[in-house]
Amino acid sequence: MSHPHIAPEQSECLLRIIEAAPQVRRRHQFFMWSQGDLQRWLPHKVSVCGTYDREQRDVVFDIFNSIPVPQDVMEGLRDTRSEIMASALMAWKRTRQQSCRLDLLELANENPVWTTFLQLGYRQLLAHGVTRPGRPDEVESFFLFAHPTSGYNDEAVLALDMLLPCVHLTYQRVCVTERQMVPVRTATMQTVLSAPYQRTTPITDREREILLWVRDGLSNQQISEKLGISALTVKNHVQKILRKLGAANRAQAVAKAMTMNAFGSATPGGESFT
Repeated sequence: MSHPHIAPEQSECLLRIIEAAPQVRRRHQFFMWSQGDLQRWLPHKVSVCGTYDREQRDVVFDIFNSIPVPQDVMEGLRDTRSEIMASALMAWKRTRQQSCRLDLLELANENPVWTTFLQLGYRQLLAHGVTRPGRPDEVESFFLFAHPTSGYNDEAVLALDMLLPCVHLTYQRVCVTERQMVPVRTATMQTVLSAPYQRTTPITDREREILLWVRDGLSNQQISEKLGISALTVKNHVQKILRKLGAANRAQAVAKAMTMNAFGSATPGGESFT
């Protein structure tokens, strides 16, 4: 594959991504970092990040999504032993471990969970990883990116290839930091990454509903019209959400709520996405 010329604005975008990376140390920070310039460099709505856990002696996966994902897909993408992750890894290895596109039509024949992804509009996955030092057949980190409304061209493959070292080091730092913050020293990385999904969400059902609309970019006035309440009431709810989640602004509140899986697979209005 030939390497196309990178425009100056693209180079500036990549530079901003790299410059911001050292400040990323927590899971919610990683999500917010991925939603900024990284989105302009490599558009995606779902990313799956895996890292080798030396206690479990296996790769442990986590998922970051900015739109709802059905629960069965979430569970499959986070399951170290799942058939869907095994099929994705195998497809990547068949490309000699190069940045590549994975065709969901082909993967769907291997596992029905990929069929669900297809039904949601996804057609391709963009994959790349890093092998363990001195062990080229073993994975040190592995990443999948997906966007439901557009595929990935050769430029996207190159974009991931160029960005991989930065994403790898940043996610490794996040995993180390999260592991060190666990009070019980024997806790594994699976515990670290699963804990946000297991703890009780501090927000109420009404606050969760409002936060869903905040996630979709609606203003207080627009949310009030959706729910039939005053804009002031919405504002008060938002302030409570910020305090409960320890968030400085609406974007950080959404990021932290996603970290806690507060949205699950729900959409505004109480509809199920599954």
